[in-house]
Amino acid sequence: MKKLTTFLARREAGNVPIMTALMMPFIVGSVGFGVETANWFHQDLKLQQVADKAVYTAALEKRAGSTTQKILQAVTATATDNGYVPGTLVVRYPPTSGAYNGNTTAIEVALTKQVPRSFTAMFITTPLSENARAVAIMQTAANACVLALSTTASKAVNVSGSGNVALSGCTVMSNSTAADAVSVQGSAKMSADCIISVGNVSLRAGATSTTCAKPITNAPPVADPYGSVAVPTSSTNWPNASGSTLQPGNYINGMNLSGTKTLNPGVYIVSGGNFSINANANISGSGVTIYIAPGVTVSMNGNATVNLSAPTSGTYSGMLFFGDRSGTGGVTFNGTAASRLTGAIYFANQDVKYLGNFSGNGGCTQVVAKTVDWSGNTSISQDCTAYGMASIPAMQVVKLVE
Repeated sequence: MKKLTTFLARREAGNVPIMTALMMPFIVGSVGFGVETANWFHQDLKLQQVADKAVYTAALEKRAGSTTQKILQAVTATATDNGYVPGTLVVRYPPTSGAYNGNTTAIEVALTKQVPRSFTAMFITTPLSENARAVAIMQTAANACVLALSTTASKAVNVSGSGNVALSGCTVMSNSTAADAVSVQGSAKMSADCIISVGNVSLRAGATSTTCAKPITNAPPVADPYGSVAVPTSSTNWPNASGSTLQPGNYINGMNLSGTKTLNPGVYIVSGGNFSINANANISGSGVTIYIAPGVTVSMNGNATVNLSAPTSGTYSGMLFFGDRSGTGGVTFNGTAASRLTGAIYFANQDVKYLGNFSGNGGCTQVVAKTVDWSGNTSISQDCTAYGMASIPAMQVVKLVE
């Protein structure tokens, strides 16, 4: 090497071409590696952008109450539309790592993509594996205690007659796209923190919002808060609701309640006949869930005194009435100021009519139904965590955090 250097130094005229020729493999290699590295960086940025868009889609679907399969389908479609070549795509909620590990308001999308090599393929034949991960959270701006699930009904939430509905610390929410998805008519009154609708509202002077400056319209829909709760079953059948103390089980001929009766804690399945509480009845029970099978109607006489409360833990925590999701029977609640229905009144596919002047202990009642029609007086409160009810997040804002 020393002799070669000396030889080249003595021949300055031929030094540059010869040195260039000797260095050319290194120059070409450096350029090739630099170009490929830049391509890897570009591909990594593109993959992260896809992950961000995909997790935003996932959060929107989760907010709307979509199933796991539908969320995955929507995320896959978004990723593919943005140039993602099918690789490994995972959706997790809650995330299993990072700052939002275990956070039930968060959702994570992780993508893996194989990038073919060009120059470096001379040394390594396996493709380069690139990974991207994104996390979004859903921040709740308001919680609802009245939710109409119908997406099309006119007056999905309706307060009429001389009704006076006072909602403290909670919101009225309608998933309907109708022009009058929330309606307050005539001399009726309704006050709530906020009045929110996917569609529009039709409100008289009796409607007031204590927190929001005005009704919020064209809002995103709210997922069914009890949509994943399993339908109960029972191997114990009861022919009727006779006796002063009733036991949980399947009432195959309905529950016709009169006189004074106490319901012991547990799940009551009304699979035949109807569920009715007659005039002057005095009905009480705690830790009770009443499941209404398809075709069964619910009626409560206005002269009855009713004090029922839901379980505060377990599968049916916070659920006082559970109407089957394919139910079609009428549902009417009528009571006195002394009556208390503490827990969720849940009839996802049925219209609920509130005619009486009652709520729950401390005002803790939720009404989640296809539509809700109020013509009585009631006072409802939202801070009901002590009674086991699920929160109903309205106006959730999606935010990218990782």
